[in-house]
Amino acid sequence: MAASTRTVCQGLARLRAVTQRPSSSCITELSRNLSTKSSPRWPTTILGSAQRQPQRASIPRAPLQRRAFSVTAAVSHGHIDTPKPGEELYVTFIDKEGQEHKIAVSKGDNLLDIAQAHDLEMEGACGGSCACSTCHVIVLDQEYYDKMPEPEDDENDMLDLAFGLTETSRLGCQVNMTKELDGLRVKLPTMTRNLQASDFK
Repeated sequence: MAASTRTVCQGLARLRAVTQRPSSSCITELSRNLSTKSSPRWPTTILGSAQRQPQRASIPRAPLQRRAFSVTAAVSHGHIDTPKPGEELYVTFIDKEGQEHKIAVSKGDNLLDIAQAHDLEMEGACGGSCACSTCHVIVLDQEYYDKMPEPEDDENDMLDLAFGLTETSRLGCQVNMTKELDGLRVKLPTMTRNLQASDFK
């Protein structure tokens, strides 16, 4: 009887010890809760804003300055050489004011280059490529006009656009000085039209 009573008491003691110990699942859940509390999560919006770089201060800029509009300047050529002694040819330009300019030139120089090299008012907007009428000149003597080669179609097309067209009109860029033209006299028109072939494409 005493042995059985001892056995029952031992069993009760073991049962009490087991019930008072926390189970492994309880310990796991408890450690998970503690871990969550010890390292709280920051809201995504706060973390995102913390990672953003601060905005740079805008640098004030000076206001843009408008460039003054200007009419296209005359293209300067003047690629001529001083004639050798004894080989001079002479051409006379009569400007818009009626003043005469007699110039000694070399064989092969064209009237546009001659005029621009001596600061006469002849524009040559297309650069001497026979694509405008701004180097228009009027040959004063018919006999000199007849000594010149016939104008080609491109020159005739541009002459049709020239102001004050005459029967002896030519483009200065297309008239090259020769011995036959020694003593040539040409007049500059009172005005020119800056119309180029590209304006009609």
